Amino acid sequence: MTTVAPGVLRTDYQRSVAAYWNAERDPVNIRLGEVDGIYHHHYGLGAYDPSVLDGSQETRDARVIAELHRLETAQADFLLDRFDGVRAADRLLDGGSGRGGTSIMANRRFGCRVDGVSISEKQVEFANDQATRWDVADKVRFHFRNMLDTGFESGAFRGVWTNETTMYVDLFDLFSEFSRLLEHGGRYVCITGCYNDVTGGRSKAVSQIDERYTCSVHARSEYFKALLANNLVPIQVIDLTPDTIPYWELRERSSVATGVESSFLNAYREGSFHYLLIVADRVHGRR
Repeated sequence: MTTVAPGVLRTDYQRSVAAYWNAERDPVNIRLGEVDGIYHHHYGLGAYDPSVLDGSQETRDARVIAELHRLETAQADFLLDRFDGVRAADRLLDGGSGRGGTSIMANRRFGCRVDGVSISEKQVEFANDQATRWDVADKVRFHFRNMLDTGFESGAFRGVWTNETTMYVDLFDLFSEFSRLLEHGGRYVCITGCYNDVTGGRSKAVSQIDERYTCSVHARSEYFKALLANNLVPIQVIDLTPDTIPYWELRERSSVATGVESSFLNAYREGSFHYLLIVADRVHGRR
């Protein structure tokens, strides 16, 4: 059940991002999902099992693909762990929902309604097809809408998350919208890559990531400025950088490598790029 808000694509940049993701067909975003039918659009966490690189060459590729998918699913589980206490009567929003995997996982875990929004019509169509396939379309719905102006009612959501999507938008505009959507005491969870502004501006490796994905990675400090400006108080911050490096090391040795792996690894290892989890709760602002 795709719903469309008016004026979804409002700038040339948004149109270029939508065109990129409408056309995107990277095997890393398809073959990993084929392992169990849950399709993600994010990276992984945790140490990989080195035995997947050993043994029969005939089955090596399948073992590596399955292990990469295990790591990306572990990342989604880690994000959803931050919503402990969500009930079946609650409602969650997935901002920049990709092919819908984490939204389907959230419904499985909590039994609640989940809405996903994306400016990619192709991704919305794919994700809704997956919700139908898993027989959860009555609770999990994806919408062709802009997460900067979703059109949903104020205070409708117990929780909102973004998973590697904030680098496409202005953070102050985004968190203003999320603050509006969240009920008092509601929770926002973000996993994102950000450049380390202690070391200066974007490094060469970070600029290569921007170019590859048509995005603009934000400075680490920008997240906290924008959260606090919009009545979202950080309660937990975890540097996941050491935990994501193994995923990239394995992906670099896989058949689904895209060539961007060295940029991520260089950026992480030199300290110019961080992979963060940020958890923030919605509080009343000053009038």
